[in-house]
Amino acid sequence: MKRDGAQAQAVRQLALRFRSAAGDDDADAQARMVGILSLPEAPGPRGVLVVTGGPQYRVGSHRQFTLLAAALAARGLPVLRFDLRGMGDSEGSARDYRAAGPDIAGALAQFFAAVPSLREVVLWGLCDGATAAACHAPHDARVQALVLLNPWVRSEAGLARATLRHYYLPRLLQPAFWRKLARGGVRLGASLASLRQVAAASQGAAAQEPDAPAPAMLRALTQFQGKVLLILSGDDLGAREWSALLAADARWRAVAARAQWTQAQVDGANHTFASAAWRADVEQLCARWLQSW
Repeated sequence: MKRDGAQAQAVRQLALRFRSAAGDDDADAQARMVGILSLPEAPGPRGVLVVTGGPQYRVGSHRQFTLLAAALAARGLPVLRFDLRGMGDSEGSARDYRAAGPDIAGALAQFFAAVPSLREVVLWGLCDGATAAACHAPHDARVQALVLLNPWVRSEAGLARATLRHYYLPRLLQPAFWRKLARGGVRLGASLASLRQVAAASQGAAAQEPDAPAPAMLRALTQFQGKVLLILSGDDLGAREWSALLAADARWRAVAARAQWTQAQVDGANHTFASAAWRADVEQLCARWLQSW
């Protein structure tokens, strides 16, 4: 791996086609997926698999996944980024993070076949890609670490708690709000009704929402014993929902407090790290962390 000040390696970009590990009962079991492998001239034993999420494909918002792959591969890390079935250039029907496991498994099989030196892999994901990566990690011993950016843990209760803490309470401390209220510029009745609704929702529990991602992610991270790098944006509701979840649940705090966990924040960054400076911060955080063990 390239250390600070070391010579960057030449990198080849290879297009790969492969199938999901889905069973024959899946209508899209034979669908072909497409990935791009960033292969350094002297690849090491550790690689990074980028797991996409949401309405994204292998390039990523603002080309983040492409740029990250180039930066890490120049340091000697092979990186594979791919399109889930139904996204980008991959065949099949679109599916969400809850059904991404077979596609991740298929990508891992192709990754190890294409890079004979590979012995272990780090799953890297943003938003629900991070959630999909975390849920898959305990099922494959070759996955030794996770990089999770703004993990998707949304529930009605969690969103309400984050909204209370990071929207309503700060508003009450702003002089501009009180000046607007004094001028009659605030619909007080509607605002109070909205506040009561949010406060009531915040008393709920994610476990009571069958489709909420947090319970499945908690089970997976409890089982996973590898290293975790958590990167949160400084100005993102999803990151605040994560923080609110930890504040409300001791089980989550226990998992996140493990010695093998590292947490970092990119101040001011939005959900997809839209500026070049924010993306560079993520690259440096990832590279330094991967060099540290």
